[in-house]
Amino acid sequence: MRYESATMAVDRKAVSVFAPGQLGELTQILDVDLIDAVAAETATVQKRIRILPTRVVIYFVLALALFDTCGYRQVWAKLVAGLGDLRTARPSASGLCRARRRVGPAPLRALFEAVSGPVAEPGTTGVFWRSLRLVAIDATTLHVASGPMTTTRYRLRSTGGAVWGYPLLRLSVLIECGTRAIIDAAFGPDTTGELAHARQLLNKLTAGMLLLADAGYDSTTLFADITATGASYLCRSGAQRTPLIATRLPDGSYLAVLVHGRTRLPVRIIEARITTTLADTTTRTEDWRLITNLLDHTHHPARELVTLYHQRWQIETTYLSIKSTILHGRVLRSHHPADIDQEVYALLTIYQTIIRITTDATTTITGLDPHRASFTIALDTARNQVITATGIHPHNRDTPTHGIAHAVLAHLHPARHRSRIKARTRKNAVSKYQHNKNQHPQKAQTYTIHTHIGILDNALTARPRR
Repeated sequence: MRYESATMAVDRKAVSVFAPGQLGELTQILDVDLIDAVAAETATVQKRIRILPTRVVIYFVLALALFDTCGYRQVWAKLVAGLGDLRTARPSASGLCRARRRVGPAPLRALFEAVSGPVAEPGTTGVFWRSLRLVAIDATTLHVASGPMTTTRYRLRSTGGAVWGYPLLRLSVLIECGTRAIIDAAFGPDTTGELAHARQLLNKLTAGMLLLADAGYDSTTLFADITATGASYLCRSGAQRTPLIATRLPDGSYLAVLVHGRTRLPVRIIEARITTTLADTTTRTEDWRLITNLLDHTHHPARELVTLYHQRWQIETTYLSIKSTILHGRVLRSHHPADIDQEVYALLTIYQTIIRITTDATTTITGLDPHRASFTIALDTARNQVITATGIHPHNRDTPTHGIAHAVLAHLHPARHRSRIKARTRKNAVSKYQHNKNQHPQKAQTYTIHTHIGILDNALTARPRR
């Protein structure tokens, strides 16, 4: 009898200690087995049952990313709010801080690697073009808290001897267009350029993918590396490139050869003049030059490729979801380089998990484009489920009928977006962008586009560095 009583006491203690390890419906993807597996893989499992075991700390770090505006104790309160009468630990903020530092970034990195990757099935609306999976790459920056520890890795910005703003972290992601799922990510100090990050992400490119990239990735050696993966690319060219015409093609494009050292790369060049007419009759003209290794103009027409290039902007929506919707434009909360790594991986994991759920929801309706799913609705619903501790298990009787999938499908974005050009203003005092001095509309307007494809008479105008 004594033995049974002692065992029951240990079991009750274990239940209460591990109970805060939940993220509502997100736990169906980030389940206990997965969390325990990454902890074991990274050798971070506790050697004895602590008040804050590794599994719970990992869920807590993920919850910090999910509730970015809340402090440590507030986030912990949300994790235990829906656990009823179960007695749970009440750790201090410093205890929670020490616990996440004890676990470190390795399990969060392994967790992100486990959930990252394409999520669309073949034939998913808005993801494929002529059997090619559309993917895009780009970089952005996040603000890092300024302090003696962070500035050892993330430099302070300065101009003319004056130090200003927050240190910057450069984040580069490779996404699947349509679903906006993150295939892979790289980040570090902003002294590391976009091309260096791009080379870290190349191992996730495969045959059957078409990579869309802006002029920052116009590099002959990068194009050669992409071609070696079996993937295709469509990249906007910089003004400094002046390819020689080898063969003119009927659709207005032409074949050329890019040379860099011993590298000779056959490519196809598409030059286009884009004329935008706004609702107020104002017109804007811009010259584009696109470079691709899709050399067959009959299977991959130039006009379709010019239109397709606009899909690259979906990566900006990805960054909007991460930086504005989740982070609310705030500075990263961590003040130590290892904690920053941990926080960014948690942020990417939360984003990717929500994308997986919303994509699964849209695939229940034939022909529904995944981009119609509202990330904001999904995020808000996920946050509410953490507080109520519901939706943790599939088909749980306690799971409300208004789960993430139900909420997303009930609030879909319009099927067709109006062609509108947005008013551009600089809101951040330390933004790298210039003030809008009549270069852009003062208010949003509808517009029409006329595209002329042909060899441009003059060289491209260099784009201003921002």
